[in-house]
Amino acid sequence: MSEPPLKTIVEAILFASDEPVPVDRVADAAGDEVSVDMVRQAVHELIEEYDAAGRAFTVEEIAGGLQLLTRPEYNKFLKKVLRARSEARFTQAALETLAIIAYKQPISRAEIEDIRGVACGDMIRTLLEKGLVRVAGRSERLGRALLYGTTKKFLQVFGLASVKDLPESKQLVEP
Repeated sequence: MSEPPLKTIVEAILFASDEPVPVDRVADAAGDEVSVDMVRQAVHELIEEYDAAGRAFTVEEIAGGLQLLTRPEYNKFLKKVLRARSEARFTQAALETLAIIAYKQPISRAEIEDIRGVACGDMIRTLLEKGLVRVAGRSERLGRALLYGTTKKFLQVFGLASVKDLPESKQLVEP
């Protein structure tokens, strides 16, 4: 039996994974002679095929890896069938705290509370438990407060390749 084409190997790996797979891991899994560039070319071909056939899914690069995802225009149909993930539900306070951390990282709890105007220790703890926020280090200032930053899971949940893909803060201001 002959080896399947690289494109179908990449498709199988992405189909089977429920989280983004780094390109180099896909290349390693696909075979000894497979390079990252070859994987990227195969992904490009898959995306072209999916687009040409009008498929409901595509390959996206998010959180430092590749993932097979349903196209956004099908979300309204999926919501009728699938329950929303609990990790995707956020209170206003959680979203505010997460946004502050994402835009200002690394940032201390005191700085977050200064911006929000309310205590947010419990909210930070909840975000830590959900894996969306991590301790990114300690401040050099007196007291050496913990500094917080976002995680790869944060990027994955919000469909971002990196924090650089966040909208500019001036775009967030309501007109």
